[in-house]
Amino acid sequence: MRRAPRLTRRNPAALCLVLFVSLTVLETWPLATNPAHLSRNDNADTMLNEWVIAWVAHQAVHDPRHLFQANIFYPERNTLAFSESMLVQSAFAAPLLWAGASPVLTYNLVLMAGFTLTGWAMCMVVARWTGDWPAGIGAGILMAFSSHALARLPHLQAQHIEFLPFVLLSLNALLDRPRLRHAIALAVCFALHSLTSYYLFVMTSLGLVAAVLARPGSWRGPLRRSVWAYLALAALLSAVLLLPALLPYWKVSQEGFARSVIGVRQASWRSYLGTVSRFDYWLLAPWGDNNLFPGFCGLALTTYLIGRGALRNPTVRMCLAFGACGVGLSFGSSLPGFDVLYALFLPLRGIRGMDRFGYLGIVAVAAASGFAIADLRRRVAGATAGAMVGTGILLVLVLETLPVRIDYLPFTGVPRIYHFLDSERAAVVADLPLAPHSAIAKNADLMLNSTVSFYRLLNGYSGFIPQSYLDHYDALADFPSPATIAALRAIGVTHVFVHVDAYPRAAIDWLRSSPGVRQMGTPDGPILLFELVPRSPAPTDRAG
Repeated sequence: MRRAPRLTRRNPAALCLVLFVSLTVLETWPLATNPAHLSRNDNADTMLNEWVIAWVAHQAVHDPRHLFQANIFYPERNTLAFSESMLVQSAFAAPLLWAGASPVLTYNLVLMAGFTLTGWAMCMVVARWTGDWPAGIGAGILMAFSSHALARLPHLQAQHIEFLPFVLLSLNALLDRPRLRHAIALAVCFALHSLTSYYLFVMTSLGLVAAVLARPGSWRGPLRRSVWAYLALAALLSAVLLLPALLPYWKVSQEGFARSVIGVRQASWRSYLGTVSRFDYWLLAPWGDNNLFPGFCGLALTTYLIGRGALRNPTVRMCLAFGACGVGLSFGSSLPGFDVLYALFLPLRGIRGMDRFGYLGIVAVAAASGFAIADLRRRVAGATAGAMVGTGILLVLVLETLPVRIDYLPFTGVPRIYHFLDSERAAVVADLPLAPHSAIAKNADLMLNSTVSFYRLLNGYSGFIPQSYLDHYDALADFPSPATIAALRAIGVTHVFVHVDAYPRAAIDWLRSSPGVRQMGTPDGPILLFELVPRSPAPTDRAG
């Protein structure tokens, strides 16, 4: 009977980790009951991200020097940089994939790990700042299980925010006590955080500027030279660490992958009323549209903390400035001066949705709520009363964050016919029909299918569609015909998957009898595989 309290005192961090594992199972239920066969593959972004982690894990051991030369949108280069590369998530996924787990099972396990680690990391940091474990748990719940994160299950980068609390912890330590170790810690944590998501790299870069500016006492005082020197060192070191991962994005931007400020999606006041919390949804559903609502409990705790004069605390002020920066920037061009920032800060040109900056506001509310819980517990006389207050608040937070029902689709595996190319190392594949620009997301499941052997593929789906894909779509619009067979050869295609239900029966019969085209294997439902047989060289006249 004495072991549990003793264990609680000796190893609270381990118990908190177990708690966040349990909360993850609860918040994503019933995913944990069958992670190998339940999926959110109704959303093309899920399959895109399943393909990303599978590609990175595959290429990391086969040809790491060409990691960004992904197998989609043949013959384009640096195609992994057309979307998020998610190198950290892929590192989590790699052992599972190497052991033979499917991309869907791997995705689900890494997804749940993201919720767990994000909540646990925030818990650890806030507990360290406040000296109060329930305060840390409350902050972790609000950060990990926000409506923003739960509504974005198809986006693996939205749950892996586990390094951000340590970025803020390192920055806070550096501003308090300028030391080399704090600068190094800040650079390493920021680099790891940025490798989870390009969006997070850009968002956090700007948020940290606001966080530093909110603490003038640190950079105006007698240690100001040391502070600026170590901040500069941290920025330089993080740039060096991130350069190999960011360079392909720069190359792609030079080839036309850059957005104008006009096309950037931005938040509105309605965005901050959107929620998937089952207890808040019925109140806010008529007004909300973007799941950036931080929760009534989080707002109440933050308001209480500010009312208690917490802005005098430099750590609280730093966190709130960090969040306020994100909320302000989420409004995009509606924010005065945004156009100037967009023109000067080049990484912003890779951002399509400025509204996602609003997540920094959720982080700030989570941190502030942790401080508020600690303050409330200190104000209550007696350890028992303090424990009851903390437990009550945590139960309310869990209940409020529970999402509305999450519908998962069954995943039955990649069709068997896609394994026919396992031994064709040099295959270049067209999976026809190509999806038009307006329905490019239809290519996502074909990318997932390609993970069985990672043949080079004309098809693709990402945040950027290259001109070559549009040209291929036009050239193959009349498939099958002699002209399209010639076009496939000219592109370099060696094999063609054909979804027969998209073509007339007579066209498929013609293809089967066409010279230079050979059907491979047996049909797999509505999918056929053809090989383009190399043409024999024309005979030469050797008379004489």
